[in-house]
Amino acid sequence: MLGLTILSIFVLIIISIIVFEILNERKYQESRRKKSRRKKREKPEKKQEQIFPPDPIPSPQAKTAEPTPEQKPIQKEKKLPHCTYPQFSHERLIEMGLSNEEAKEFVQELIPQLEAQIPLIEEVLAIPDFHQMERLTHSIKGSASNLGTGGISDLLVECNTYLKTGTDFDIANAYFGYLKYYTKELKEQYA
Repeated sequence: MLGLTILSIFVLIIISIIVFEILNERKYQESRRKKSRRKKREKPEKKQEQIFPPDPIPSPQAKTAEPTPEQKPIQKEKKLPHCTYPQFSHERLIEMGLSNEEAKEFVQELIPQLEAQIPLIEEVLAIPDFHQMERLTHSIKGSASNLGTGGISDLLVECNTYLKTGTDFDIANAYFGYLKYYTKELKEQYA
């Protein structure tokens, strides 16, 4: 009888933790949506200097010969993403009851997954196939978002959201550069 009571309490605690995490994730996603809506409503800023990626991948449609100034079409300045996120934090795992060491181990298991996806995304970026890029980033977005917030997690949420409807190669390429940067940062943080 005592064993059944303990088991019932344990199951109740697990269900409570799951519900708590679902509610936290909904709040987090809602705050990201509100922030995104606010950014869209704000007056566009002047084009910001892009820090990353240092080595963009040229578009396969890009011409090799540079057109003369008379041939260049007049274009609006693109607003490339400027991704600056706080450092990745695994506090979410600790709140779920894991020790700091266990949480770090989970994050360290994420790093090889990210490193394995980067060459695949790079291949698809060369085509470019936005649908396939979205599928590849979606798979690692889930893992990163479940483990923590900030850094690579926030980037993957923003990047994946863009890739669902986006079609601009330069923006996708900028996100890819940030993905490499934040993966490297995460690797250094959890080395």
